Amino acid sequence: MQLKFEGKTKDVYFADNGTVILKFKDDVTGSDGVFDPGANTVGLTMEGAGKSGLKLSTFFFEKINAAGIPTHFISADFENTTMTVKKAEAFGKGVEVILRYRAVGSFLRRYGLYCQEGYKLPALVEVTLKDDERNDPLITDEALEMLDIMSKAEYQTLVKMTKEIGEIIRVEMAKKDLELYDIKFEFGRVDADQHIALIDEISGGNMRAYRNGKAVSPLELEQIMLS
Repeated sequence: MQLKFEGKTKDVYFADNGTVILKFKDDVTGSDGVFDPGANTVGLTMEGAGKSGLKLSTFFFEKINAAGIPTHFISADFENTTMTVKKAEAFGKGVEVILRYRAVGSFLRRYGLYCQEGYKLPALVEVTLKDDERNDPLITDEALEMLDIMSKAEYQTLVKMTKEIGEIIRVEMAKKDLELYDIKFEFGRVDADQHIALIDEISGGNMRAYRNGKAVSPLELEQIMLS
């Protein structure tokens, strides 16, 4: 395998057969030792977080694949904490899609004049550019098209897929008395026809979940979901 990229929470390798291997780490995003799925820096290391994230990602990817929604997921190796995926082409230098059901995190920091923490949101989709230097700025569909990052048609497909995927995850979590507040996705173009597919991971490190009004940590989330 050839190391392609060292990320905050995963390292990316290219395999000889054309697939990509994601090696999950025990690092999670945040600041000052506090977990934050929207942060641009590694905030802390949680022993077992890598395997936990891989197991939960596998669980959700299999559900999403079964629903006929395209993803890059091929298989997982829990022993080696790796996921084998299809090679994907990023939108520009990468975009992140945030699906929000309640006002927390950066949404509350931006719009706190108009809402309180926990304010219900109707599956609100926001898109940001992956740009640590500029703190992942929000971007509109018009600007995405103008900057030749994605077309408006691709944007509409991405929003539709985001809501469909989010509903699958939200329903599965509700079965365990968990409420999904928000979740971060990444998408890319895969295969010869360059269709849009869900990529990256779907772990506790990418979402905020609550149970009985209390935030659930990434490790707790995996334990609850897969118990």
